[in-house]
Amino acid sequence: MKNSTLLKSTKEDFRFEEVTVNELLSGYQEGAFTVQEVVQSFLNRIEEFEDTYNAFTFMNPDALEEAKEMDRLREEGNKLGPLAGIPIVIKEAVDVTGYPSTFGWAPLSKGSGAIELMPTKDATVTTRLKEAGAIILGKTNIPAFSCAYNANNSWDGPTYNAVNRELSPGGSSSGTAMAVSGNFAVLGVAEETAGSIQVPAAAQSLVGIKPSFGLIPSTGVTPLAGSTRDVLGPHARTVQDAAIMLGVMAGYSKEDIKTEAAKGNVPEAGYPAFLDATSLKGKRLGLYGPGWRTEELSKETQELYALAIEELENQGAVVITDPFAGTGFAEYMESKNGFVGMETFFYDLEKYFKNINPELSIKNVFEKAGQVPWAEGGPLSLVSDFINAETASADPSVLPDLKDFIEVKAELLRIINMVMEKHELDGFVFPQMPEAIPSLQVENVKSTTVSEINISGLPLITVPAGYYENGSPFALAFFGKMWSEADLVGMAYAYEQATKHRVAPTLIK
Repeated sequence: MKNSTLLKSTKEDFRFEEVTVNELLSGYQEGAFTVQEVVQSFLNRIEEFEDTYNAFTFMNPDALEEAKEMDRLREEGNKLGPLAGIPIVIKEAVDVTGYPSTFGWAPLSKGSGAIELMPTKDATVTTRLKEAGAIILGKTNIPAFSCAYNANNSWDGPTYNAVNRELSPGGSSSGTAMAVSGNFAVLGVAEETAGSIQVPAAAQSLVGIKPSFGLIPSTGVTPLAGSTRDVLGPHARTVQDAAIMLGVMAGYSKEDIKTEAAKGNVPEAGYPAFLDATSLKGKRLGLYGPGWRTEELSKETQELYALAIEELENQGAVVITDPFAGTGFAEYMESKNGFVGMETFFYDLEKYFKNINPELSIKNVFEKAGQVPWAEGGPLSLVSDFINAETASADPSVLPDLKDFIEVKAELLRIINMVMEKHELDGFVFPQMPEAIPSLQVENVKSTTVSEINISGLPLITVPAGYYENGSPFALAFFGKMWSEADLVGMAYAYEQATKHRVAPTLIK
């Protein structure tokens, strides 16, 4: 904390609080304000509160010039993209030319004097967002190697929760969630291997979309399990904004072989076409229960969940209690390592380094860094079963044996699809967390949907669903079969419109 005195913000100072994509686009079109004015307002807000929240690792010094150029293009009548003039942020793990790739880890940051990795090309998703006209305000803070539910071990210091500085911000997309929830930007790029889109979204009262594995290319993104689990997705304050951003990010890229599977699975009409306030009517949704996980929900979570179920039923949804009962699903997951799929770490990391510069390799990067992150006490020691010196000494250009991962993924999908068929379900709706978000110092933030969703590759969307008595946000997680993003967006939108649970955080300085 850089300022010792914390004062409440005067909310009325900021003209664009909780502004949506379409409100900005309409305002630009009507001449109510310019992109330059909007970007300047966001930059002023960031300057006012960044010292208290530490969302950013790097700011874009050209943001205002890019805003002026967007205004010029609009004035000339040029055809503009779907995010023209929308201020966004991008997670530190995603390559943007002109900014070093630090992995959030001190030995790879310039200050350490060891080695600085400078991408010479944008990540595929960065290119798509730039082409859509988005104005990137900066890159956002993460824990070292994106391997924590906070950013406490980042070289740039902790990021704080926009809703309450005392609470965990969620991770690893900590800075993105803070920037979007705290109205430092309109949209943000998040990324997930094991909860890193959904947990910070839930922790900071946001909409987060964890897409089907393979829907969005991840070339140019620092990997943890790039070949098996890693996904990129949007953080937004509304379902509509998240759907708009998802449409820009999604789809096949020749640079990323796994996106072959996305062909034919992106709706031609676009995700916003599925935003219908009556989308819950007649939908059959499975509820959380011991058949999915034996872990019980806290008393307050049970109460909030019961209220949410009532709200869903009021919208015409039909709920099915514990549809996984008797399937052996919970027992099967308990017998497996939740980090399965991480076996590809070295293979994916070598590919990532080669994408930055063919001269780079795991060997020479970490020799120059002077240490390895998978050593005892390092940021990757948590997953040392899969990431260790023995694995590191093998040839990282060869894809490791994925027999275990393929087997577990197939079994999870088999049971989930069987349950959906048996109960004629359109999806599931769980409380995203079993208890209130813990304090900033706590390393682990519990979830009901991490590992099962990440291994199976299924899509999930979080939506704000209320608050605990201590002010911690409560969130619902809608999820369903592969490539069902459009249906999930529709259901989440209907719930959001009927309840409007999100409250804009009051920032302090």
